[in-house]
Amino acid sequence: MAEINSLLTEITSGLEEALGNCGFAAAAPGGKGTSGSELPVQEQSGRYVLDFSGEGKALRLEYFDSRISLLAAQGEGELGDADFGQLMVSLLDPARADSRDLKSIAAEFSETIEEKFGKKKKKTVDSKLPAPVSKAQARSGAASYDANTLANRLSVMYPELREPYKENIARYGEFLPEEFFRGGGAEPIVATIRQNDPQKMKKLFNLLNEIYEDGTNEIQSIIAVSILGRLENDQELLANCVDYMSGDLLSPVIQVNKFLWSNGGKNARLRMENPPQYKPKKNQKKNGILSALGLQ
Repeated sequence: MAEINSLLTEITSGLEEALGNCGFAAAAPGGKGTSGSELPVQEQSGRYVLDFSGEGKALRLEYFDSRISLLAAQGEGELGDADFGQLMVSLLDPARADSRDLKSIAAEFSETIEEKFGKKKKKTVDSKLPAPVSKAQARSGAASYDANTLANRLSVMYPELREPYKENIARYGEFLPEEFFRGGGAEPIVATIRQNDPQKMKKLFNLLNEIYEDGTNEIQSIIAVSILGRLENDQELLANCVDYMSGDLLSPVIQVNKFLWSNGGKNARLRMENPPQYKPKKNQKKNGILSALGLQ
């Protein structure tokens, strides 16, 4: 239990601001299997639970079978297991997880807690950022994922991208994806692919597949060309990705890499590294992957 308790302690540390903003506190220490100074983690048959209480509401972190879940319940009186519904789940392998993984989980969970229980009138620096398209909007067809949504969610997965993401928007008054990914936004993604850790790869490609399949033509180009086109047709790196990419994403990525890093793709590579000078956005339709390569 000591290892899991340590991981939950570090994640909880990253949740402190969101928990405080939303009126939650950990249940009193000293529960079964804990000392007075430990978090009140409960363990039964490999299932680890840490509860947080609030007025008429409760949160729960639950670890089981290499997954950590964030659950919530609302209501007066004592709340039982059946009252909790899942808000978010993330892969967590104690043998592989490092500090960055735990910070990423804490950031994702914090954002979810604030969305669920935060006061709508609360203003933060991030409230000035353009709103990402939600999963509900994309699934219902009300909106398609865009480049801003991808960068926003990547900046949660990779906290080191948060400031560059905000600086990009502050500099141009809108999000410029080519500038962002050319300027380093793709580097953590390529590093994850090079490392080829199954847990991190699954998490990354769950995001890329989702955004690609329900995204605009522009964001499909960004993923296939500006991000995964940076694999330089390295067959080992592409092989690392094959089992994680959806069928819709796999073929374009292979074809883009084959073209970009052939002799015929030299001009397209130059355009990727030296995009046209920024001009204020006009109402014109993007032409997808071929446009990103300068072929339309």
